[in-house]
Amino acid sequence: MLMSQGWAALLLLTAASLAIGSFLNVVAHRLPRMLERGWQADARALLNIEAGAEREAFNLVRPRSACPACGQPIPWRRNVPLVSWLLLRGRCQDCGARISPRYPCVEALTAVLSLLVVHVWGWQWLTVALLFCSWSLIALAVIDFETTLLPDQITLPLLWGGLLSAAVFGQVAPSEAIGGAVVGYLTLWGLYWAFKGLTGKEGMGHGDFKLFAALGAWLGIAALPAVALLASLGGLAYALTLMGFKAMRREDPIPFGPFLAGAGWVTLMFRDELVALYALAPLGP
Repeated sequence: MLMSQGWAALLLLTAASLAIGSFLNVVAHRLPRMLERGWQADARALLNIEAGAEREAFNLVRPRSACPACGQPIPWRRNVPLVSWLLLRGRCQDCGARISPRYPCVEALTAVLSLLVVHVWGWQWLTVALLFCSWSLIALAVIDFETTLLPDQITLPLLWGGLLSAAVFGQVAPSEAIGGAVVGYLTLWGLYWAFKGLTGKEGMGHGDFKLFAALGAWLGIAALPAVALLASLGGLAYALTLMGFKAMRREDPIPFGPFLAGAGWVTLMFRDELVALYALAPLGP
């Protein structure tokens, strides 16, 4: 499928995916800080606290990308996805500070997953929707891993995108998508309250409910058991590995969003095979 349109299309897709990965890095870095600024502004307004001096605009576009250590703006020639990090050997050219490997990893991951989506689903309009889903899951996984947040600004469009995609493209029947969204949300919502009632503690965040609902919308109700099983196994393996290396204690929480996102993407690629394990309906046209 990848080569059906020739090398030019493949190279263009790879370059575009790396650029999208660079943008996802911006989203993962800035969106939590934008939310924090918004919460602080709301708190000041609620408490009638006068705001201080107006700060520089901070959004997904402004200010320009800069080194976190020295604050020096990064020119475009040093901001080429993946290539610049490799040429700079992971360090700022101005101050020599280490640049997190998260940036090239997210860019490379975005490119690889995008190529796999096109390879599995081919060149069609549905593929564009599935790329949007994949990119959203990457952003959510990175944000939740670093901040334990799953912003509504991504989970809710992802949810509605799944329902709209089912209605337009029929990757699952619309009734399956609606049922998946409802059951996905209520399942984790019910587990949350059951755990809290038994232990008095919160076992997960509300963003997990919305992410599972969004995955239900994209994959349908039949795929939810596979997503839940894969996510649980992934989270368990991660926790056991960290505990084995004495990097976390048994009572320490871990973000569940990255494992839901990863399980959801794997199920997106292999839904027929995974659903077949439960002897349920295959993926629609």
